[in-house]
Amino acid sequence: MTMLRTLPAALAAASALALAAPALADTLVDNVDGVTIGEDGKVLRFTGLVYDDDGKVVAVLQRGEERPRVDYRLDGEGRVMLPGMIDAHVHVMDVGFAALTLDLSDTTSLEDALAKIKAFADANPGRPWILGRGWNQEKWGLGRFPTAAELDAVVPDRPVWLERADNHANWANSLAIAAAGVTAKTPDPEGGKVIRDAQGNPAGVFVDNANALVAKVVPPPRPEDRDLAFAKAQEVFLSKGVTAVADMGTQLADWTTFRRAGDSGRLAIRIVSYARAFETLELVAGSAPTPWLYEDRLRMGGIKLYLDGALGSRGANLKQPYADDHATHGLPLLTPAQLRNLMSRAAMDNFQTAVHAIGDAANAEVLSAIEELSETYDGDRRWRIEHAQIVDPEDLPLLGRHGIIASMQPLHQTSDRLMAEARLGPDRLAGAYAWRSVLNAGGRLAFGSDAPVEPPDPWAGMAAAISRTDANGQPFGGWFPQETVSREQALAGYTADAAFAEFAEGRFGRLLPGERADFLLVDRDPLFSSPEQIRETKIFGVWIGGVKVRGE
Repeated sequence: MTMLRTLPAALAAASALALAAPALADTLVDNVDGVTIGEDGKVLRFTGLVYDDDGKVVAVLQRGEERPRVDYRLDGEGRVMLPGMIDAHVHVMDVGFAALTLDLSDTTSLEDALAKIKAFADANPGRPWILGRGWNQEKWGLGRFPTAAELDAVVPDRPVWLERADNHANWANSLAIAAAGVTAKTPDPEGGKVIRDAQGNPAGVFVDNANALVAKVVPPPRPEDRDLAFAKAQEVFLSKGVTAVADMGTQLADWTTFRRAGDSGRLAIRIVSYARAFETLELVAGSAPTPWLYEDRLRMGGIKLYLDGALGSRGANLKQPYADDHATHGLPLLTPAQLRNLMSRAAMDNFQTAVHAIGDAANAEVLSAIEELSETYDGDRRWRIEHAQIVDPEDLPLLGRHGIIASMQPLHQTSDRLMAEARLGPDRLAGAYAWRSVLNAGGRLAFGSDAPVEPPDPWAGMAAAISRTDANGQPFGGWFPQETVSREQALAGYTADAAFAEFAEGRFGRLLPGERADFLLVDRDPLFSSPEQIRETKIFGVWIGGVKVRGE
């Protein structure tokens, strides 16, 4: 994604994340206002925590309970202790590269974006390609996709390749298009679309599978670039109290980056990988999920499948045409037979499937596939649907069958609200971002961010989940407030339930005996705070496996 030609001191600084020597004996963290999800799924409160030299919890202590003799004692000073947050859906390496390249996520108009692109190109004359992400024509109020000609006007001398905020479309200038050899004669690939001008020439934007037409000529990053990006990603996650993630779409180069970090003691966070392709899954894991590596810090346990695109680029597959473009239903990326064959292939070797489905047609298709495959593949499969953003109310009951997990991102609702209304119209929103309906149907939620699409900020996510409002408190009273969840459910979605969604329960996600001592000390209790207060949570320290990796 990027070509960094020097390895600056940032990597050395990031190496501070390298794990310190573990404690040599039992440690007591006392005088805390502890909160975790208990064995029964309910909130458990405590005032002290004991963990051993393996970084596992030994005891959870209540007020007035006798404290054991230990070799080390930490005074929590009455602060709130929470389990480390788990982000159930991220793109780890993209988070790191996004932090090191051009970020357009804060731009509010096309003119604003073009000015920022020009400034970045002028400040980086040695970069052979200008790379970045985060643009969103809906946020700009543009009413159309941006064009190559508009990029040419600010960067005429080098190829430019910029990823849309949702990761489902890219914007190129004319030099990038020419380098890839894409012309009016180039057909749209299956599951992709080249946006064209009136003469049929590529206009500058490539949607879903069409991205590969240009991406194939973008010089790949070197191993040292990847190491730097991964170090940066860990900094970003830990700064928000995120101690574990599910990496959706792991490529072989990503896995080897994680392994290098693990081998050298630089792997701080926990990563459960879902491979981007079966080739990667087979090369890494073979015929079964990998064992847990580096003291439960790394595992490849499943495959990520893409069934449709995104709502913002009109790639999400809908049952009815888009309300703002009657010519399209979206872009199905797999046929029904292909979906079932791929899910069956994974299930035969006990790999978990995580299927990206955003539109109501895509969600209906994956629910139908699970219904059929469950007749053959029984047991605890924990079929995952990633996003599950638009579900036909008639299909919602199916989410309560066969142990389906809806892996959803609360911040998508606040970011997408106005765009979703335009794409769907007022009569098709009943099953949109329907968190409480999922729970009422008997389904399970796991919460995440889809970072870097949204910030990997569980506090903003919890605030959105309990209020259905954005950081400005809009809309007043919440958008379809009947779909909020309780504070306890939101906390579980970012801890115990997120761990369950990746077969990690019993290892981490709760502060209970036998689980890893991954915890935070923060300045407020999210179960007694307003959405505004939760967003402002201050983190005093982050511990993973009993080792402090960030904080005062």
